[in-house]
Amino acid sequence: MTTIAATSAPARPRKLVGAGRRQWVGLLYVAPAVALVVVFFIIPLGMTAWMSLHNWPLMGEHSFIGLANYWAILRDTRFWNALRFTGWYTLVVTIAIFAVAFPLALFIERPRRLTGFYRTSFFMPAVIGFASASLLWSWLLNVDSGLFSPAAFDLGLTEKKVNLLATFQPAFWSIIAMVVWKVAGFTMIILMTGLQSIPSELQEAAMIDGAGPFARFRAITLPLMRRTLALALILSVAGSILAFDQFYIILRGGPRNQTLTAVYWIFNQSFVSFKLGYGAALSMILLAILVALSMVQLWLLRKPEGVD
Repeated sequence: MTTIAATSAPARPRKLVGAGRRQWVGLLYVAPAVALVVVFFIIPLGMTAWMSLHNWPLMGEHSFIGLANYWAILRDTRFWNALRFTGWYTLVVTIAIFAVAFPLALFIERPRRLTGFYRTSFFMPAVIGFASASLLWSWLLNVDSGLFSPAAFDLGLTEKKVNLLATFQPAFWSIIAMVVWKVAGFTMIILMTGLQSIPSELQEAAMIDGAGPFARFRAITLPLMRRTLALALILSVAGSILAFDQFYIILRGGPRNQTLTAVYWIFNQSFVSFKLGYGAALSMILLAILVALSMVQLWLLRKPEGVD
Protein backbone atom coordinates (compact mmCIF):
# COMPACT_ATOMS: atom_id res chain seq x y z
CA MET A 1 0.00 0.00 0.00
CA THR A 2 2.86 2.38 0.83
CA THR A 3 4.54 1.71 -2.51
CA ILE A 4 1.33 2.37 -4.47
CA ALA A 5 0.73 5.66 -2.67
CA ALA A 6 4.31 6.76 -3.30
CA THR A 7 4.18 6.03 -7.03
CA SER A 8 0.72 7.59 -7.62
CA ALA A 9 1.29 10.79 -5.64
CA PRO A 10 3.10 12.79 -8.39
CA ALA A 11 0.25 12.17 -10.90
CA ARG A 12 -1.97 15.01 -9.58
CA PRO A 13 0.65 17.79 -9.87
CA ARG A 14 1.48 16.54 -13.37
CA LYS A 15 -2.20 16.85 -14.36
CA LEU A 16 -2.37 20.34 -12.89
CA VAL A 17 0.71 21.38 -14.86
CA GLY A 18 -0.83 20.02 -18.09
CA ALA A 19 -4.12 21.84 -17.45
CA GLY A 20 -2.29 25.08 -16.70
CA ARG A 21 -0.25 24.76 -19.89
CA ARG A 22 -3.41 24.24 -21.97
CA GLN A 23 -4.98 27.28 -20.33
CA TRP A 24 -2.01 29.45 -21.27
CA VAL A 25 -2.09 28.11 -24.83
CA GLY A 26 -5.77 29.03 -25.06
CA LEU A 27 -5.04 32.53 -23.76
CA LEU A 28 -2.32 32.93 -26.40
CA TYR A 29 -4.79 32.01 -29.14
CA VAL A 30 -7.33 34.65 -28.06
CA ALA A 31 -4.71 37.30 -27.24
CA PRO A 32 -4.64 38.84 -30.77
CA ALA A 33 -8.43 39.26 -30.80
CA VAL A 34 -8.39 40.73 -27.29
CA ALA A 35 -5.59 43.11 -28.30
CA LEU A 36 -7.58 44.30 -31.32
CA VAL A 37 -10.67 44.94 -29.18
CA VAL A 38 -8.64 46.79 -26.54
CA VAL A 39 -6.64 48.91 -29.00
CA PHE A 40 -9.40 49.75 -31.48
CA PHE A 41 -12.47 49.84 -29.20
CA ILE A 42 -11.84 50.00 -25.45
CA ILE A 43 -9.05 52.59 -25.53
CA PRO A 44 -10.74 54.87 -28.13
CA LEU A 45 -14.01 54.61 -26.18
CA GLY A 46 -12.26 55.63 -22.97
CA MET A 47 -10.50 58.52 -24.74
CA THR A 48 -13.80 59.70 -26.26
CA ALA A 49 -15.50 59.63 -22.85
CA TRP A 50 -12.56 61.58 -21.36
CA MET A 51 -12.58 64.15 -24.17
CA SER A 52 -16.33 64.68 -23.71
CA LEU A 53 -15.62 66.12 -20.27
CA HIS A 54 -13.26 68.77 -21.66
CA ASN A 55 -13.24 71.86 -23.77
CA TRP A 56 -10.93 70.32 -26.35
CA PRO A 57 -10.07 72.59 -29.29
CA LEU A 58 -8.05 71.36 -32.23
CA MET A 59 -5.21 73.75 -31.34
CA GLY A 60 -4.28 74.92 -27.89
CA GLU A 61 -4.74 73.63 -24.38
CA HIS A 62 -7.79 71.66 -23.34
CA SER A 63 -9.55 72.31 -20.04
CA PHE A 64 -11.77 70.17 -17.86
CA ILE A 65 -15.40 71.38 -17.83
CA GLY A 66 -17.21 68.34 -16.40
CA LEU A 67 -20.69 67.77 -17.82
CA ALA A 68 -20.94 71.16 -19.54
CA ASN A 69 -20.84 69.59 -23.00
CA TYR A 70 -23.74 67.31 -22.09
CA TRP A 71 -25.79 70.23 -20.77
CA ALA A 72 -25.07 72.07 -24.02
CA ILE A 73 -26.50 69.13 -25.98
CA LEU A 74 -29.87 69.67 -24.32
CA ARG A 75 -30.00 73.16 -25.90
CA ASP A 76 -28.65 72.05 -29.30
CA THR A 77 -31.79 72.13 -31.44
CA ARG A 78 -29.80 71.32 -34.59
CA PHE A 79 -28.64 68.03 -33.05
CA TRP A 80 -32.14 67.03 -31.98
CA ASN A 81 -33.48 67.87 -35.43
CA ALA A 82 -30.70 65.75 -36.95
CA LEU A 83 -31.53 62.93 -34.53
CA ARG A 84 -35.22 63.16 -35.44
CA PHE A 85 -34.40 62.98 -39.14
CA THR A 86 -32.03 60.05 -38.49
CA GLY A 87 -34.82 58.18 -36.71
CA TRP A 88 -37.24 58.77 -39.58
CA TYR A 89 -34.63 57.73 -42.14
CA THR A 90 -33.79 54.59 -40.12
CA LEU A 91 -37.44 53.56 -39.94
CA VAL A 92 -38.11 54.09 -43.65
CA VAL A 93 -34.90 52.55 -45.00
CA THR A 94 -35.10 49.50 -42.70
CA ILE A 95 -38.65 48.73 -43.86
CA ALA A 96 -37.62 49.25 -47.48
CA ILE A 97 -34.55 46.99 -47.15
CA PHE A 98 -36.55 44.13 -45.62
CA ALA A 99 -39.39 44.60 -48.13
CA VAL A 100 -36.88 43.97 -50.93
CA ALA A 101 -34.49 41.53 -49.23
CA PHE A 102 -37.07 39.04 -47.91
CA PRO A 103 -38.74 38.30 -51.29
CA LEU A 104 -35.29 38.02 -52.87
CA ALA A 105 -34.23 35.57 -50.14
CA LEU A 106 -37.35 33.47 -50.71
CA PHE A 107 -36.67 33.54 -54.46
CA ILE A 108 -33.05 32.35 -54.29
CA GLU A 109 -33.39 29.99 -51.32
CA ARG A 110 -34.22 26.85 -53.35
CA PRO A 111 -31.84 25.55 -56.01
CA ARG A 112 -33.18 26.26 -59.47
CA ARG A 113 -31.81 27.16 -62.85
CA LEU A 114 -29.48 30.22 -62.73
CA THR A 115 -29.74 30.42 -58.93
CA GLY A 116 -26.00 31.10 -58.64
CA PHE A 117 -26.28 33.91 -61.19
CA TYR A 118 -29.21 35.51 -59.33
CA ARG A 119 -27.45 35.29 -55.96
CA THR A 120 -24.29 36.86 -57.34
CA SER A 121 -26.16 39.61 -59.19
CA PHE A 122 -28.29 40.58 -56.20
CA PHE A 123 -25.32 40.53 -53.82
CA MET A 124 -22.89 42.39 -56.09
CA PRO A 125 -23.76 45.97 -54.97
CA ALA A 126 -22.92 45.02 -51.37
CA VAL A 127 -19.28 44.59 -52.38
CA ILE A 128 -19.04 48.28 -53.30
CA GLY A 129 -18.11 50.64 -50.48
CA PHE A 130 -20.64 53.26 -49.40
CA ALA A 131 -18.37 56.10 -50.51
CA SER A 132 -17.94 54.60 -53.98
CA ALA A 133 -21.67 53.86 -54.27
CA SER A 134 -22.45 57.44 -53.21
CA LEU A 135 -20.12 58.83 -55.88
CA LEU A 136 -21.78 56.60 -58.49
CA TRP A 137 -25.27 57.71 -57.52
CA SER A 138 -24.15 61.32 -57.29
CA TRP A 139 -23.42 61.07 -61.02
CA LEU A 140 -26.61 59.12 -61.77
CA LEU A 141 -28.71 61.80 -60.05
CA ASN A 142 -26.97 64.75 -61.69
CA VAL A 143 -29.54 66.85 -63.51
CA ASP A 144 -27.34 67.60 -66.53
CA SER A 145 -24.78 64.85 -67.02
CA GLY A 146 -26.42 62.05 -65.04
CA LEU A 147 -28.68 59.20 -66.16
CA PHE A 148 -32.08 59.42 -64.49
CA SER A 149 -33.23 62.98 -65.25
CA PRO A 150 -31.87 63.16 -68.83
CA ALA A 151 -33.28 59.70 -69.61
CA ALA A 152 -36.72 60.63 -68.26
CA PHE A 153 -36.66 63.81 -70.34
CA ASP A 154 -35.52 62.03 -73.51
CA LEU A 155 -38.24 59.40 -73.12
CA GLY A 156 -40.89 62.09 -72.73
CA LEU A 157 -41.71 61.19 -69.13
CA THR A 158 -40.99 64.74 -67.95
CA GLU A 159 -41.41 68.10 -69.68
CA LYS A 160 -37.93 69.20 -68.57
CA LYS A 161 -34.94 67.82 -66.76
CA VAL A 162 -35.85 67.51 -63.09
CA ASN A 163 -33.24 68.09 -60.41
CA LEU A 164 -33.96 65.25 -58.01
CA LEU A 165 -31.68 66.75 -55.36
CA ALA A 166 -33.20 70.25 -55.29
CA THR A 167 -36.08 69.53 -52.88
CA PHE A 168 -36.39 67.32 -49.84
CA GLN A 169 -38.80 64.59 -50.96
CA PRO A 170 -37.07 63.57 -54.22
CA ALA A 171 -33.66 63.84 -52.56
CA PHE A 172 -34.75 61.73 -49.58
CA TRP A 173 -36.29 58.97 -51.69
CA SER A 174 -33.28 58.98 -54.00
CA ILE A 175 -31.07 58.23 -50.99
CA ILE A 176 -33.48 55.50 -49.89
CA ALA A 177 -33.29 53.92 -53.36
CA MET A 178 -29.50 54.04 -53.33
CA VAL A 179 -29.22 52.43 -49.89
CA VAL A 180 -31.73 49.68 -50.74
CA TRP A 181 -29.80 48.94 -53.96
CA LYS A 182 -26.56 48.82 -51.96
CA VAL A 183 -27.65 46.89 -48.84
CA ALA A 184 -30.59 44.65 -49.81
CA GLY A 185 -28.31 41.98 -51.29
CA PHE A 186 -26.35 41.68 -48.05
CA THR A 187 -29.52 41.41 -45.98
CA MET A 188 -30.84 38.88 -48.52
CA ILE A 189 -27.87 36.56 -47.86
CA ILE A 190 -28.42 36.74 -44.08
CA LEU A 191 -32.13 35.95 -44.46
CA MET A 192 -31.37 33.16 -46.94
CA THR A 193 -29.15 31.40 -44.40
CA GLY A 194 -32.01 31.57 -41.90
CA LEU A 195 -34.46 30.14 -44.41
CA GLN A 196 -32.11 27.29 -45.31
CA SER A 197 -31.71 26.35 -41.64
CA ILE A 198 -35.44 25.55 -41.33
CA PRO A 199 -35.97 21.76 -41.62
CA SER A 200 -37.84 20.91 -44.81
CA GLU A 201 -39.76 18.22 -42.91
CA LEU A 202 -41.69 20.90 -41.04
CA GLN A 203 -42.78 22.58 -44.25
CA GLU A 204 -43.75 19.24 -45.80
CA ALA A 205 -45.75 18.21 -42.73
CA ALA A 206 -47.60 21.54 -42.75
CA MET A 207 -48.39 21.11 -46.46
CA ILE A 208 -49.80 17.62 -45.79
CA ASP A 209 -51.99 19.13 -43.05
CA GLY A 210 -53.36 21.60 -45.59
CA ALA A 211 -51.53 24.74 -44.50
CA GLY A 212 -51.18 27.34 -47.25
CA PRO A 213 -48.07 29.39 -48.06
CA PHE A 214 -49.07 32.32 -45.81
CA ALA A 215 -49.96 30.04 -42.90
CA ARG A 216 -46.62 28.21 -43.21
CA PHE A 217 -44.76 31.53 -43.39
CA ARG A 218 -46.52 32.87 -40.29
CA ALA A 219 -46.43 29.69 -38.17
CA ILE A 220 -43.12 28.14 -39.22
CA THR A 221 -40.83 30.49 -41.11
CA LEU A 222 -41.05 33.63 -38.99
CA PRO A 223 -40.83 31.93 -35.54
CA LEU A 224 -37.81 29.85 -36.58
CA MET A 225 -36.04 32.88 -38.03
CA ARG A 226 -36.09 35.01 -34.88
CA ARG A 227 -32.33 34.97 -34.41
CA THR A 228 -31.65 35.62 -38.08
CA LEU A 229 -34.15 38.47 -38.13
CA ALA A 230 -32.62 39.92 -34.98
CA LEU A 231 -29.15 39.90 -36.55
CA ALA A 232 -30.35 41.46 -39.82
CA LEU A 233 -32.47 44.04 -38.00
CA ILE A 234 -29.69 45.12 -35.64
CA LEU A 235 -27.22 45.46 -38.51
CA SER A 236 -29.72 47.47 -40.56
CA VAL A 237 -30.74 49.79 -37.73
CA ALA A 238 -27.17 50.35 -36.53
CA GLY A 239 -25.95 51.09 -40.04
CA SER A 240 -28.84 53.49 -40.66
CA ILE A 241 -28.32 55.40 -37.42
CA LEU A 242 -24.63 55.80 -38.32
CA ALA A 243 -25.43 56.93 -41.89
CA PHE A 244 -23.03 59.57 -43.16
CA ASP A 245 -21.35 58.87 -46.51
CA GLN A 246 -24.40 59.12 -48.75
CA PHE A 247 -25.70 62.31 -47.14
CA TYR A 248 -22.28 63.96 -47.16
CA ILE A 249 -21.23 62.99 -50.69
CA ILE A 250 -24.55 63.28 -52.52
CA LEU A 251 -26.46 65.96 -50.61
CA ARG A 252 -23.96 67.77 -48.35
CA GLY A 253 -26.78 67.93 -45.80
CA GLY A 254 -29.06 69.76 -48.24
CA PRO A 255 -31.41 70.91 -49.38
CA ARG A 256 -31.42 73.62 -46.67
CA ASN A 257 -29.88 71.32 -44.04
CA GLN A 258 -32.97 69.09 -44.12
CA THR A 259 -30.94 65.88 -44.47
CA LEU A 260 -28.46 66.41 -41.65
CA THR A 261 -27.99 63.11 -39.83
CA ALA A 262 -26.70 62.70 -36.29
CA VAL A 263 -23.28 61.52 -37.47
CA TYR A 264 -23.12 64.37 -39.99
CA TRP A 265 -23.70 66.87 -37.18
CA ILE A 266 -21.03 65.19 -35.05
CA PHE A 267 -18.63 65.44 -37.99
CA ASN A 268 -19.57 69.10 -38.45
CA GLN A 269 -18.94 69.99 -34.82
CA SER A 270 -15.73 67.99 -34.54
CA PHE A 271 -13.95 68.65 -37.84
CA VAL A 272 -15.56 71.83 -39.19
CA SER A 273 -16.11 73.81 -36.00
CA PHE A 274 -13.17 71.98 -34.32
CA LYS A 275 -15.07 71.48 -31.04
CA LEU A 276 -13.65 68.02 -30.39
CA GLY A 277 -14.87 67.80 -26.81
CA TYR A 278 -18.43 68.64 -27.80
CA GLY A 279 -18.25 66.21 -30.72
CA ALA A 280 -17.07 63.49 -28.31
CA ALA A 281 -20.05 64.18 -26.03
CA LEU A 282 -22.41 63.90 -29.01
CA SER A 283 -20.75 60.59 -29.92
CA MET A 284 -21.30 59.20 -26.42
CA ILE A 285 -24.99 60.17 -26.55
CA LEU A 286 -25.38 58.48 -29.92
CA LEU A 287 -23.58 55.37 -28.62
CA ALA A 288 -25.96 55.17 -25.65
CA ILE A 289 -28.97 55.46 -28.00
CA LEU A 290 -27.57 52.76 -30.28
CA VAL A 291 -26.92 50.36 -27.40
CA ALA A 292 -30.41 50.95 -25.98
CA LEU A 293 -32.07 50.32 -29.36
CA SER A 294 -30.06 47.14 -29.89
CA MET A 295 -31.09 45.82 -26.45
CA VAL A 296 -34.75 46.60 -27.18
CA GLN A 297 -34.55 44.80 -30.52
CA LEU A 298 -32.95 41.73 -28.92
CA TRP A 299 -35.66 41.70 -26.25
CA LEU A 300 -38.48 42.01 -28.77
CA LEU A 301 -37.06 39.25 -30.97
CA ARG A 302 -36.08 36.90 -28.15
CA LYS A 303 -37.20 33.30 -28.36
CA PRO A 304 -40.16 32.27 -26.22
CA GLU A 305 -39.28 30.13 -23.21
CA GLY A 306 -39.20 26.42 -23.97
CA VAL A 307 -38.46 26.92 -27.69
CA ASP A 308 -35.11 25.64 -28.92
